[in-house]
Amino acid sequence: MNKIDINKSVPSERWLEFFDQFADGNRGRHISIEILDSELGDEELIKNAPLMAMVYDPPKNGNKLTIEIGKSEVTYAHTIESPKEVLTGQDANGIMLAVQIRDAAGVPTLIRLQPS
Repeated sequence: MNKIDINKSVPSERWLEFFDQFADGNRGRHISIEILDSELGDEELIKNAPLMAMVYDPPKNGNKLTIEIGKSEVTYAHTIESPKEVLTGQDANGIMLAVQIRDAAGVPTLIRLQPS
């Protein structure tokens, strides 16, 4: 897999809007979800599955992000508790290729968008 330069930070006050827009703009697009853990090793949770939704609950509502996978119904959901940082990676044309969310423990979850 090609290395993606993930370096554009999304300010926390924009997360609700960002995740709504991201999910709306990429619904049905195939993604992979990977936990990047330097101590336990990387773990691929989902590979080449359709994105259904990304639901962000701000700190006053639970402080978590749930990534839902499926076509007509949710077949898998991954929740990131207490997200602390959101970074994006884009190609030279500004097309979104990846989103990385770091949780309270500092463990990043990488969401890669498959080429459409």
